[in-house]
Amino acid sequence: MSETSTSAVDGPDAAALPRARLAFDLDVDVCVVGAGLAGLTVARETARLGASVAVLEGRQVGWNASGHQLGTVMPGFSLPIADLIERVGLDDARELWALSKEGAEYVRSTATEELIPGIGYSDGALEVSNVDVGEALISRLQTLAEDFATDVEGWQVDRVRSVLKTGRYFHGIYFPKAFQIDGRKYVHGLAALATRAGARIFEDTPVVSIDFSGIRKRIVTPSARLRASHIVLAGNIHLGAPLKRLSETLLPVWRYAALTEPLGAQLAAAIAFQGSVTDSDGIDHFRVVGGDRLLWASPEATWDARPARFGAAVQRRIATVFPQLGKVPIEKTFGGAVGVTVHGMPQVGQLRKGLWVASGFGRQGLNTSAMAGQLIARSILWGDDRWRLFSPFELVWAGGTTGRVAGHLIGLWARGASSASGALARYREGARAKQRVREARLAEANLRAGTRGPQRRDPPGAVRPVPPPPAELRQGGDAHPAISQESENIPDRSM
Repeated sequence: MSETSTSAVDGPDAAALPRARLAFDLDVDVCVVGAGLAGLTVARETARLGASVAVLEGRQVGWNASGHQLGTVMPGFSLPIADLIERVGLDDARELWALSKEGAEYVRSTATEELIPGIGYSDGALEVSNVDVGEALISRLQTLAEDFATDVEGWQVDRVRSVLKTGRYFHGIYFPKAFQIDGRKYVHGLAALATRAGARIFEDTPVVSIDFSGIRKRIVTPSARLRASHIVLAGNIHLGAPLKRLSETLLPVWRYAALTEPLGAQLAAAIAFQGSVTDSDGIDHFRVVGGDRLLWASPEATWDARPARFGAAVQRRIATVFPQLGKVPIEKTFGGAVGVTVHGMPQVGQLRKGLWVASGFGRQGLNTSAMAGQLIARSILWGDDRWRLFSPFELVWAGGTTGRVAGHLIGLWARGASSASGALARYREGARAKQRVREARLAEANLRAGTRGPQRRDPPGAVRPVPPPPAELRQGGDAHPAISQESENIPDRSM
């Protein structure tokens, strides 16, 4: 996978210097397998709490999705909030949501210029709808604000389009406390902070085998052996042959993104929002970086490919959403694989005594990986058992090759359905606008001619109002009311 930075600033990160492989036997309290966001958070927090920690990484720190993402941090999970409530109930859903907020706050407190220089912090995230669904927006706003104590604002169509100059988006939900950072700088900065806390990180050190039995677990690498009281599996889909069964509970989804060359004033004319933007269908995710560059993620696949192949696809997607930008020049492309679980929730908890898992963070990994890292560190050293909230989301086989094919087809269908729904919504909006223009022109023509407009026609089946009786009846006149139809059926009882 490419090591291209997602930053608009060129040049290597000082924290991204290579680290040695494990070449000697080692005995520690905690061994973390995988140096991504989750593994590095576990390493930092357990070291800060006084444990001896070793991190084993088969390649390099942040080489996969952890070092190649757009850097949006906000509460929640990949699983929609309504589905989360249906699965575990409102009370447990609130506790899980609170944990996700703690994860976001952890990233906020860590991603500072003092701790990680050049982190590129900015506020705000906007979720926009591809269709006109105002009622659904109001319902979700109420759930987030009232039931889950989350700061949100509902944006009407006009406000959304005042900052995103496109007719493809309708209503929006604004998260004022969400924020963005440089994702690659964060993961390497997190590694530096873990090292500073006392953790030892070894790159180019794949795990060959693990013996889970006994109080002290044994791990074999190509050039050394390691013993630990606790092992944390945080390697996502790349845990390797010794942990193949665990890796197979994740559906690998590669997402590709591109960073444009500087676009100048034309970008500001098209996008006046400086935070992250995601659509409600999870197809597009973009933000402005460096003042006049656009960072955009869109294509997904269930197989690995060269990121450069997707540059043209990102170009086309940008031109589709913002036609005024045209075919923007792409400076670099990148991609990484995320592990998606069948149920859509992360895998967090203890598999057996001393064996922990932290993976399956899907497309919303920054806050959830931070949450998992804190939770597992506190569970190991403090006995915090809140990880049991994730027990309903058990390990489920993702289907292997068949699952990948099915996932790809489902993704194509979802994108097609979203495109069709959006096109229909825009057509209806255009039709309503044309109707209003016609009515306004007709009213203006009638006004100039001094005539009234066409009389309103009642719809078929409508009941016309009964006119009031004549004045003479209301005043006791001599007019005779007509005999009702029913009166003719009354038999004559005078005979």
